Amino acid sequence: MSDILIVDDEKDIRELISDILEDEGFTTRLAGNSDEAMNEINGEPPALIILDIWLKDSRMDGIDILKTVKRDNPDVPVVIISGHGNIEIAVAAIKQGAYDFIEKPFNIDQLLVVIRRAMETSRLRRENQKLRRKGSNEAEMIGDTASFRTLVGQLEKVTKSNGRVMLSGPSGVGKEVAARYIHAQSNRASAPFVTVGCATIEPERIEEVLFGRESAERGVEPGLLEQAHGGVIFFDEVADMPLGSQSKILRVLVDQQFQRVGGADKVRVDLRVISSTSRDLEGEIAAGRFRQELYHRLNVVPIAVPSLEERREDIPVLAQHFIEMFNQTQGLPLRELSEDAVALMQTMRWPGNVRQLRNLIERVLILGDGSGAIEAKELPGSSEGGDSSDQVVLTGTLATLPLREAREVFEREYLLTQINRFGGNISRTANFVGMERSALHRKLKSLGVVTTSKAGARVATVDKETAEAE
Repeated sequence: MSDILIVDDEKDIRELISDILEDEGFTTRLAGNSDEAMNEINGEPPALIILDIWLKDSRMDGIDILKTVKRDNPDVPVVIISGHGNIEIAVAAIKQGAYDFIEKPFNIDQLLVVIRRAMETSRLRRENQKLRRKGSNEAEMIGDTASFRTLVGQLEKVTKSNGRVMLSGPSGVGKEVAARYIHAQSNRASAPFVTVGCATIEPERIEEVLFGRESAERGVEPGLLEQAHGGVIFFDEVADMPLGSQSKILRVLVDQQFQRVGGADKVRVDLRVISSTSRDLEGEIAAGRFRQELYHRLNVVPIAVPSLEERREDIPVLAQHFIEMFNQTQGLPLRELSEDAVALMQTMRWPGNVRQLRNLIERVLILGDGSGAIEAKELPGSSEGGDSSDQVVLTGTLATLPLREAREVFEREYLLTQINRFGGNISRTANFVGMERSALHRKLKSLGVVTTSKAGARVATVDKETAEAE
């Protein structure tokens, strides 16, 4: 949105301003009275309004329009112009929320400076609002497993400090959600949260994106670091940052200041830095792809975010959360989950983690019939129904084994899946599979299945030596 609404009862004035602004690359709309102005504003709010105080043959004067705009569209900057200006009018306009006041006849260069600054203010306000709205929707931590509670406890400890945090974990586990949670619970919650997608920014543009740019033609264009001033800058997948840019970011962390591309002045910033990675940064350092000094600056408080495999019991509550979210944001059906669907989701592999679960729920809601509970047959990888729904398709390995060995392989894989589904809880697993707890213990021992602690959760694995001995 870069259009400017020019409201002036003098046709020559509004057309002159329009011609000047269009030569500078802006789009303009024109209004000669208050009715035309309000129709334009109510139809689609402009990025900026240039407003004459005195409007002949109008129901509302400039101050009345200004009050209405500030009430209904408070983030739209209004620059007041008047040929009858005096200090009282200027003060009244500023008090009512005007961005600035310019007296006719105006200096063109002065007008352009004020408009560029006002447009930049408008852009930053929109972006900050968008980021805050996104943050409020995506800073909610959902779950109740031991590994999840451990994660939240670690996040809580760092919310009130300014310490740099490094979030690690596989792709899709929710590292950005964890970063937004830190921001939302901190004393910087009202300030911006700005994400730097290190893997998505073109290497040749990353310095301009981060530090901003200055030029005679376009003036000052703040970068992401400047936009995050007072708040949080989140370096997502920091291992993908170009090596040359790493040294400059390191200097920013040390000095808390930088120069815009093409600029000469130092820009000071107050930032809290949170980073994330799905790669082994120490391995990247050894391979010469990541600066060790930057690693030590960013890795002050390391926090590991568990995979969905480590918190399978959270899958039902996460899935229901996504169902409600898509209902609110996209109007998709508000459905429940059947027990069979929950059981299947808890036994599926999730290489894409929480992101994969979210995408699966969105797909099911879009393609489903929109009524009743979500059934297991609607999930990817399940039977397509019909006559084949009660058939079991053997893998090539099982099909070639004698019955006793095939049964043992099946039992081992089945029990491994169920134990991990219930977070290593033997009692709940025994209840689900229909066995006495003591009998299940004996069966697990005979199959070489053991449970161990990992990231605050119980995980079942196979002790190969025991299994082979049996």
